[in-house]
Amino acid sequence: MAKPEIQTETNRRNALKMLGLGSTAGIFSLFDSPKARAEHYTTPAYAKGAAPVTIKSVRAITTAPGGSNLVIVKVETSEPGLYGLGCATFTQRAQVVIPAINTYLNDFCIGKDVDNIEDMWQSAYVSSYWRNGPVLNNALSGLDQALWDIKGKRANMPVYQLLGGKTRIAVDTYTHASGPTPEAIADKVQQFMEMGFRHVRIQQGGYGGVGAMNDLKPDFKTAGFGRETDDFSDQRTYLKRVPKMFEVVRKRCGEDVQLLHDMHELTEPIDAINMIKGLEEYRPFFIEDPFSPENMSWFKLLRQTTAVPIAMGELFNNVNEFKEPMANHLFDFIRIHISQIGGITPAMKVARLGEWFNVRTAWHGPGDTSPVGHAANNSIDIAVWNFGIQESQMFNDKVKEVFPGCPIIKNGYYQVSESPGLGIDINEKEAAKYPIGTKSRWTVRKNDGTILKP
Repeated sequence: MAKPEIQTETNRRNALKMLGLGSTAGIFSLFDSPKARAEHYTTPAYAKGAAPVTIKSVRAITTAPGGSNLVIVKVETSEPGLYGLGCATFTQRAQVVIPAINTYLNDFCIGKDVDNIEDMWQSAYVSSYWRNGPVLNNALSGLDQALWDIKGKRANMPVYQLLGGKTRIAVDTYTHASGPTPEAIADKVQQFMEMGFRHVRIQQGGYGGVGAMNDLKPDFKTAGFGRETDDFSDQRTYLKRVPKMFEVVRKRCGEDVQLLHDMHELTEPIDAINMIKGLEEYRPFFIEDPFSPENMSWFKLLRQTTAVPIAMGELFNNVNEFKEPMANHLFDFIRIHISQIGGITPAMKVARLGEWFNVRTAWHGPGDTSPVGHAANNSIDIAVWNFGIQESQMFNDKVKEVFPGCPIIKNGYYQVSESPGLGIDINEKEAAKYPIGTKSRWTVRKNDGTILKP
């Protein structure tokens, strides 16, 4: 029975002691109500959160300072001076993406909260009922990237920090060495090695040997079939030249450089399988796009035939197309064209899924990915654990003037911007100097004029 008395005496003595020390706040804290104490509490800045911001407008900006048609989405907000940029470049059909942005997305987005990226993506994706094709996917990608850019600016952090932070020092890249002969290609590979590149994609001419077969005149051109500008690839010649190219480059450049090659789906599936098996002795880093999306069932036979690493996916239009091939280990590298697949939000989902199956990323990064798109690629590359390699692009001075903050390559690595958001801007006055065209040609034919599927 003595314990309560001791406890009461102790509390009384502590209260008197606090009064004796002049601790008025201390005695108040003993007897004030929770409501009274709350009135004295000031919420720290980190706990207050940011005020809501809504979308004011969504519009397209077009430009072609590097030759390729580029489409950029600019999302302006209710906060003065706050906007975001995203890449919506579908270079072969650029003109049809513009109304999808200016008319559809602008009306769809006005007044919505800029922070709700996932909700915005899902609702835009399914609101047309039929799942998106490349036109709407590119428009949606531009919106998605722009919203991530805004979120990074609001957080005063680069986008990669919002995706989990750095998992490596920088983004390793591969560059492109092409030429009319294997010897000319080997010369270029050595030059890139001296610049610090550890990975080089080698091509004799363009994809499928296009441009390196000028000594062969196709019968379809003699017959006046097709258009004069249609390209030509002789599959047998191409299939013979690729192993020779690898042999010459490997012998000249040694084992320190990783060699890649893009088939661009321009041969018959069984011929592609046989050629890839023959390249095993040259140890390719990967062979890209051996089959068109129409021939996906051939990957199982390819995997049973050879252990050469395979990269695939830049033509995929829906994130679900990656699921089964990754789960069945048919690909070693997932190729995503970030504007084609719908932006950072779906690309991150595919990348995270790849981690479970030990499939690495190898995002598509050609000249018709804008510098904004490259900045988005790099934001993912630096953050995901299962990064593999990034296709690089050298930007000319005109491009750099249009896009302040273009990604920089040093010693073969993309340097990721530490600026808030994607770290890149657009000079609309400079962009207007380079109007886009209607570049819609991508026609490659066999000797007899039959279309080859890229």
